[in-house]
Amino acid sequence: MDFNVKKLASGAGVFFTRAVQFTEEKLGQAEKTELDPHLENLITRADCTKNWTEKMLRQTEVLLQPNPIDHTGARIEEFIYDKLDKKLPSRTTNPELLGQYMLEAAQDFGPETPYGSTLITVGEYQKRLGGAERELLQTSAAGFLTPLRSFLEGDWRTISKERRLLENRRLDLDICKARLKKAKLAEAKAAAEHELRVAQTEFDRQAEVTRLLLEGIGSTHLNHLRCLQDFAEAQATYYAQCHHYMQDLQRELNKCANAISAPHPPAAVCPDPVSSAFLSGPPSPGAPVSSQSSPRPSTLAMEQTQLPVTGTRKAKVLYDYDAHDVSELSLLADELITVYTVPGMDPDWLIGERGNQKGKVPVTYLELLS
Repeated sequence: MDFNVKKLASGAGVFFTRAVQFTEEKLGQAEKTELDPHLENLITRADCTKNWTEKMLRQTEVLLQPNPIDHTGARIEEFIYDKLDKKLPSRTTNPELLGQYMLEAAQDFGPETPYGSTLITVGEYQKRLGGAERELLQTSAAGFLTPLRSFLEGDWRTISKERRLLENRRLDLDICKARLKKAKLAEAKAAAEHELRVAQTEFDRQAEVTRLLLEGIGSTHLNHLRCLQDFAEAQATYYAQCHHYMQDLQRELNKCANAISAPHPPAAVCPDPVSSAFLSGPPSPGAPVSSQSSPRPSTLAMEQTQLPVTGTRKAKVLYDYDAHDVSELSLLADELITVYTVPGMDPDWLIGERGNQKGKVPVTYLELLS
């Protein structure tokens, strides 16, 4: 017990002495040892990195989870599962929930009614949008948010601890310098010089440790750069998917509207999407005109149908695209295809040719070449 009291008293004395030295420095009544300029620059860069990382982390969380209540609940849930060392279950996104409500409402209103069938169509696409959003959330959390949070909760805490220790060593060094100046007797000067040498050695050692940690900020920037590129790529994929889904939804709704306003009773309220560009259109010169056209689309029929071409040019494929039906052409990123349009065709689509294969391709997936 006696040892603990002495240790506590000694610690309190050191703390008080450092506090006096710090106060006198602020008042300009004591000299202060300046850090190496290179070390000062490293500290400034580290503080800047910490501040902007915090801001980017908070704003990215707001971007991915706009509702503050949902955001707080998500963080608490994530914290609990992390402490339990269990995998966080995937959360239902708002578009997915909206799509589910639409599908349930369609069952009550009648799936065969115009309103009910349209609810089913829109609801399905809302669920697709929600699935794309959930994939973005998961990818961004793992590839961007987690590295930023790991830096703040791991590396930065270590750096802050060593910086506080360096500040204490600097205060001890300046205290020893002040004692040496005040010493009058030879014995007191010798003791003060010995304390100064020890304090200088400890300060230099701690400054080197702190410098090495601060120089690691450069590696942190490189790591965050790669994470930022992954985040931008995840966003580009998400928005491309959303754009594609909404284009498909617009075409579905247009077909529903045309089917409802048709003078003859349609076979279904919302027929399956089939391109009219392949089922009808002006025949080529010299070709016999048939009074009836086959309602069954097929790859062979598309290849044999001759359509007036308004202009042929090359195009580079930007993203992979999977055909949704036989009227469309699947694409592979970076390949070159021949494209053209036909009268009366949806402006968001072109006819693409690759060898003997032909089909509709979305314009947003292409880079038209001169």
